Amino acid sequence: MFVFNLSSAFIAFFAVVGPPKVMLSFARLATTRTAGELRRLAAWSSLVSAVIGVILAYSADFVTSLFHISDQSLQLAGGLIFFVYAVALVFGVHLGAGTDEGDEHLSNPMIDGIRELLLPYLASPLAVSAVLVGSLAKDDWGWRTTVAGAYVAVVAINFVCVAALAPLMLRTHRTSLEVVARLLGLLLAAVGVELFLNGLDGLGVHMADGH
Repeated sequence: MFVFNLSSAFIAFFAVVGPPKVMLSFARLATTRTAGELRRLAAWSSLVSAVIGVILAYSADFVTSLFHISDQSLQLAGGLIFFVYAVALVFGVHLGAGTDEGDEHLSNPMIDGIRELLLPYLASPLAVSAVLVGSLAKDDWGWRTTVAGAYVAVVAINFVCVAALAPLMLRTHRTSLEVVARLLGLLLAAVGVELFLNGLDGLGVHMADGH
């Protein structure tokens, strides 16, 4: 996951927290909500997610300094998070997919939906890792603005996709979503391995060049 410019940052965020992943979370919520409710939920949750991403992009140095975390440690941890999440997807396990079926739902469907989207979307460990790693790739405020802008652009695309496809998600069979999830898992596993190897390289553990 090498992030050097706006396009590479956008591609990295799209692969990690883009529509293929986010729509799986919203499709799960679509079983108990109307298309209008799903669109409103997408709007509010996307706004919160964008704000969190921007804050993280500008505070990456402060956060890592506060917890005494090196860039390489963050890359190694982020790579492991990506890989574990990806392997779980491949085997049909949805980590952080919200509340269980037996959990009590809140009376306000909007608040209840935001609660269920907390880990998979609003404060996703994948998103947090990606934004922090991307922001630390260069040490200047212009680059942090680039990372923040790329992340907000991906969140905006997520909202547009959910809003446009809300009626379709109401009728989508769960088997189709599982197929998409497992294909996404393969992509995220590769991203995780790449990020982990990048962290090892930063620590001086050099690997043979791939072909």
